[in-house]
Amino acid sequence: MPRETVAAKRERAIEIARRMNERYPKAECALHYDGEPFRLVIAVLLSAQTTDKGVNKVTPALWKRYPTPADLASADVTDVEEIIRAIGFYRTKAANCVKCAQLVVSEYGGEVPRDIDELQKLPGVGRKTANVVLNEAFGIVEGIAVDTHVFRIAHKLKLVGPSADTPAKTETALLKLYPRDLWGPINHQWVLFGRETCIARRPKCEECFLADLCPSCGKK
Repeated sequence: MPRETVAAKRERAIEIARRMNERYPKAECALHYDGEPFRLVIAVLLSAQTTDKGVNKVTPALWKRYPTPADLASADVTDVEEIIRAIGFYRTKAANCVKCAQLVVSEYGGEVPRDIDELQKLPGVGRKTANVVLNEAFGIVEGIAVDTHVFRIAHKLKLVGPSADTPAKTETALLKLYPRDLWGPINHQWVLFGRETCIARRPKCEECFLADLCPSCGKK
């Protein structure tokens, strides 16, 4: 099979985006955060290696106990641990929640910064979380949030090569491939696609609306 040219790959990527827009025109964040940027930061922080559904089960109690960044900043970490105990790595996440709140209060006046570099200074916040928060809470698109779904699907669709073996490298490759005006919806759309169709253990290739564009799919 001849190697795909960059131009051909870009054309295929744009067609994938077009079909994603048709299939998921109103893809939204699955995490519940009541429109509060700080609550979104904490929710995304908690979602690492845990399902969004699991996070949504524990955050109502967390917000009831600690409704503001200042409240969470003064929390006892063990109390936060008890509230979020049902999710993975709850001890580390509880500590990061409190430290994150403390920094937001002390350095940013209780407001979540609208800058990708400043966001990544918050404990527990990496580039993926920063991208999600900027895009979802502020409508600022600085990149593409590469979580496990996006990472897996980018490789499944062969939009990135084997050398893109980390989320950061995968994001860099996708940013070079897609025009900036298409970056925004990718994370939410691909997460839905990964949950509904391109399921990690049992991809539904026979039902996939991208099958003819996917080199990994047997359906052509």
